Amino acid sequence: MPLRREGVKAGRNRIARLMREEGLRGRIRRKFRSTTDVSHSHPVAPNTLKRQFEVESPDRVWAGDITYIRTDAGWAYLAVIRDLHSRMVVGWSMATHMRTELVEAALRNALGARQPSKDLLHHSDRGCQ
Repeated sequence: MPLRREGVKAGRNRIARLMREEGLRGRIRRKFRSTTDVSHSHPVAPNTLKRQFEVESPDRVWAGDITYIRTDAGWAYLAVIRDLHSRMVVGWSMATHMRTELVEAALRNALGARQPSKDLLHHSDRGCQ
């Protein structure tokens, strides 16, 4: 919360000096960069979920996505598959890349942990993986 809203009167230079004395640095917000390529030429499955996120029983609908995490060693990519009934993570995989193997490993992990029926719906975004 900005200090002014809390009633603290201090100039930019004073704040900079106090932060420097304490060994603190401000964090610069990075510009948003989309990692999903929607202009690819890969076939796209129809959206059969149609935003129906309320599911009556487990292992009927899974949703997957990828996120990236900054670490001291560089960027790490995490693929997660969640059961929409329980909202539990049923499978995941982590790698230093965002290739197809990342999401395949997460799906294998989920299938090894659960035994869904053949009519399971697996939903994900339109990323090229």
